[in-house]
Amino acid sequence: MVVRTQDENFNAESLQAIGIVLQQGDPESLSLDPLRGEMRDFCRRVVVNEKFRAEAGSSLVIPLADKNVRCVVLAGTGSEEESTAEAVREAAFRVTRAAASKGLASLSITMARPQDERRACAAAEGAVLAGYRFGKYLEKDEKDKFVAPETVVIVDGCEKGIACGEIMAEAQCWTRDIANEPGNVINPVTLAAKAAALADELGLSCEIWNEERIQRENMGAYYAVARGSANPPRFIHLTYEPKAAAKGHIVLVGKGLTFDSGGLDIKPADFMTTMKGDKSGACAVLGALRAAAKLELPWKVSVIIAAAENMPGGRAYRPDDILRARNGKTIEINNTDAEGRLTLADALVYASELKPDMIVDIATLTGACAVALGTTTAGLFTNDDAFGEKVLKAGEASGERFWKLPMNDPNLRKQIKSPCADLVNSGGRYGGAITAAMFLEAFVGKDIPWVHLDIAAADFVKAPYSYYVKGASGFGARTLAELIREL
Repeated sequence: MVVRTQDENFNAESLQAIGIVLQQGDPESLSLDPLRGEMRDFCRRVVVNEKFRAEAGSSLVIPLADKNVRCVVLAGTGSEEESTAEAVREAAFRVTRAAASKGLASLSITMARPQDERRACAAAEGAVLAGYRFGKYLEKDEKDKFVAPETVVIVDGCEKGIACGEIMAEAQCWTRDIANEPGNVINPVTLAAKAAALADELGLSCEIWNEERIQRENMGAYYAVARGSANPPRFIHLTYEPKAAAKGHIVLVGKGLTFDSGGLDIKPADFMTTMKGDKSGACAVLGALRAAAKLELPWKVSVIIAAAENMPGGRAYRPDDILRARNGKTIEINNTDAEGRLTLADALVYASELKPDMIVDIATLTGACAVALGTTTAGLFTNDDAFGEKVLKAGEASGERFWKLPMNDPNLRKQIKSPCADLVNSGGRYGGAITAAMFLEAFVGKDIPWVHLDIAAADFVKAPYSYYVKGASGFGARTLAELIREL
């Protein structure tokens, strides 16, 4: 899909679909530009007859018998107060998805204030996201007309905003493609190969460690998780550097469990079926890096992934084991299904050794976070409120929901204390998302601003909503890229 603004020879009626994004109003007064003549009169009658008022989340598809224009799609953003960039993003998704469902190759989108950079960016994002489906393993259905439009024209749109939105949404779709792959396709070795291919494509520096190097680097917590699997671990370090002097250095750490069986504390079957998505944090940081490089952002960005597979076996780590992390801290194991924080522990120590200006980690870490916040909001934890606020604002701009949770409860902190080691790897059921974040904080370098994003459940969509389709959501990729844009 190519998203662009119009050229000098543009004629909306030369395209196969015309989309109009509208603020709420009476059916008789809604603007139907760029429609003209009989087409405009016909669509007005339909709008009035259907009592379409362009309320938030509404849409109306009007089939036509025109030789070129096959349909007109109207999408509402609600009242003026409701007509945010996020509302535009959702409306552009609905318009483009309707065209795609009919197999239409070209589409225009007309909306209010298209020269606003953020609105143009949001419209482009919605259009690109509308073309996404993961059908790689499905047999072709001849009755299925769905085809992402080849061309989407945002009428009078800000070119800079459109270009940015296209890159951001493509990064999210790229993230989804990897996250949707099953564990027999993406394991630590093949994930590392994907990262290396991305580095080659974008001219990034790339370092990948095998299991021998991981052990030599004293990553005892990470390696313990990985050693039970027949698929060996891979430690991945990618870096993007801008052409000019960097404004600073940010490190993104993504949880990269390519499959999580729970280890010896094995998961029930119903909880294991979506565990191909336990690598979603890793996919998100790779997607964000892809966007940052394509946008040529002025920050140095490093991505760290401790990729592993958590499996039971004769070499698997056990409850009661005591592990030593890279920074020397010892960890008593009381639950082998609390493995992600162990891989992140060594990754965060390594990230801190790079002496960055800030660190963000993102992980499908705890079911407790999903219980607390549901499946469409992720948890945010931080040791620096000012930095945490920047991440929250980036999420708001991206339309991804985050909620800050506290880390200052001394009683909860006691739950990760061990009588025989520095820490225990699971603080138990109550406050589980918070105690997991407290555990991670112990491996972040002193005085480095740090944010932990727990995207458990937000990473996978069971029932489509907004601009999310069933499957991996790619949640967090655009927020991280937006954060780097705004730093």
